[in-house]
Amino acid sequence: MAPIAPPATASFAPELVAKGEALAGGGYCAACHTRKGGERFAGGYAMETPFGAIFSTNITPDPETGIGNWSEAAFARAMQKGVSRDGSHLLPVFSYDHFTKLSDDDVRALYAYFMTRTPVHATRRPNGIPFPFNIRYLQAGWKLLFFRPGRFEPDVTRSAEWNRGAYLAQGLSHCGACHTPRNLLGAEKFGNAYGGAVIDNWVAPPLTAGNAAPTPWTHDELYDYLRTGASKLHGTAAGPMFPVVQGLRALPDSDIRALATYFAELDKAAERLPYVSGAVSLAMSSTLAKEGAPIDPDARLYITACASCHYNATNAPLATRPDLSLNSAVHLADPSNLIQVILRGIGTEEGMPGVVMPAFGDALSDSDVARIAAYLRRTRTDLPPWPDLAVKIAAIRRQYEAAK
Repeated sequence: MAPIAPPATASFAPELVAKGEALAGGGYCAACHTRKGGERFAGGYAMETPFGAIFSTNITPDPETGIGNWSEAAFARAMQKGVSRDGSHLLPVFSYDHFTKLSDDDVRALYAYFMTRTPVHATRRPNGIPFPFNIRYLQAGWKLLFFRPGRFEPDVTRSAEWNRGAYLAQGLSHCGACHTPRNLLGAEKFGNAYGGAVIDNWVAPPLTAGNAAPTPWTHDELYDYLRTGASKLHGTAAGPMFPVVQGLRALPDSDIRALATYFAELDKAAERLPYVSGAVSLAMSSTLAKEGAPIDPDARLYITACASCHYNATNAPLATRPDLSLNSAVHLADPSNLIQVILRGIGTEEGMPGVVMPAFGDALSDSDVARIAAYLRRTRTDLPPWPDLAVKIAAIRRQYEAAK
């Protein structure tokens, strides 16, 4: 499509720009289009894939290195068909397979928002994709196999709130991009939507009834988690999930409740609701009993390093002092999330406002982390031990050290 002269900021209605700002938050566009320490939306964020590193693009209205000379039609085609202004196929790390579901009005609002940002001149770093995967024309074949373009179609048998949640989850917030496993060609597996996946040494757990958490993700727990960054029955948003919660703050409460309605029905939470109180009581009694065995050297290490904060003496867990008997990370088949949080901690900008967890990466050895993880697994769950803990911890520590 032909380039255009960058449109004047005043040519966009303020209310349309405000709508686009909320949508950009709900789609957490800044998370992928902003590198660490870089200008907002100027790109350069490195996404590690099995095919090599891919660097995000500049989506500020700079006419040379951004999208300043893109028409609205060119922007809409990129969002809904995965084709750049110059006609090249976009790589599917950009979630056009989800954004294709966005309404034309929402795409128009997003265009208005991005075209009214401050232009940033930022030369794009070349991707590290080897031949032949770097041939853009081959993406046409990938699309024939895996891309299903089209706007979101409401399910007339469902409520308006459920449909709004589905629209956000499937389209704007592209939840399946992280929570759905992918095949060897990098496409989401159609038959296993929200079945869970590993992203950059973090686990995006299943959002279905296959989630291993001891209590279901009910509507209220989902709402609390997505709105505040913490659930007293599951844990705290950290790692790649926190930018999602941060972005969702731009959306109204009604949208967060709609997302909670959609996913609570997806994981069949209502069917398991009667078991919540029993699971909580069992977890709390188990915690108190296990802390009474100081002759266990692993228990002593845990009490010294963790129990001063992760300890509840009541019959109900507290969100500000999360109980690890209920924590989702302890029950996952992969220990990566637990290891990540032990090493990295949770900073003031993550999770619940005003609540932090220190990073233990410099204080605990790999052996210490393995002992704490194994101890929690054997005392807080009835699940089998995690295999190859040492290998997993060493790999995550390398990532942790590189990011410092």
